Amino acid sequence: MRLTATVWHKCLLVLTICSIFVGVSWSADKDESDVAKRIDASAKVLNEIMATPDKAIPDKVMRDAKCIAVVPSMVKIAVGFGGNHGKGVATCRTESGWSAPAPITITGGSWGLQLGGQAIDLVMVVMNDQGMEHLLSSKFKLGADASAAAGPVGRDAAADTDLKMRAEVLTYSRARGLFAGIDLSGSALTQDKDETRLLYGKFVPFSDILNGKVRATADSEPFLSAVRKYSVQSKESSRNETPGASSPASH
Repeated sequence: MRLTATVWHKCLLVLTICSIFVGVSWSADKDESDVAKRIDASAKVLNEIMATPDKAIPDKVMRDAKCIAVVPSMVKIAVGFGGNHGKGVATCRTESGWSAPAPITITGGSWGLQLGGQAIDLVMVVMNDQGMEHLLSSKFKLGADASAAAGPVGRDAAADTDLKMRAEVLTYSRARGLFAGIDLSGSALTQDKDETRLLYGKFVPFSDILNGKVRATADSEPFLSAVRKYSVQSKESSRNETPGASSPASH
């Protein structure tokens, strides 16, 4: 049976439409998978950093943290001037525990005679209510809207911890296995709206997520589990060091 030109055109149109839908579906699945992988990577970064006591984020910092944000593999590129870009997730303390994670993007740059490029893991710890308010605004610039400082390192660090904890945000980086505080002044942190839609199936305001108004997805558990572990662990450490301290409560 011979097909007319009109029938051929209709068949080609149907095949084209089907291929478009298949491509869109594959792309969506891939993007959703990327979000889950980024959450897993954020959990891994936090676990690996806190596994080395003499180079970890101090217990006092984790104990008093209002919010914690992790950006795995932030890319720093410099050819005449420096720049950085990365994606990650953030969570904040609420009355019922740590909030569901909110996807974030951080971008920024610094001028200078530089040449090279590297990927670093980034951790940001919001230390007070003012810093938390800046984060909840879904867009702020470190060093301008919110004061930031390179965070002290070492689980028992105390020498400059009190001074640096006056900053709204403490910042840390890890590159080539080395973990240290980093100055991110000038970098802007914003809500990643596209990944928010992928993670929760629709757009949800930053403040709603971080204020605990959104239920965490199953993919979020590795990251939240790590955050709960080290914030509670830090509280227990503090109570154990206090004479007559009562048994720790979970939070």
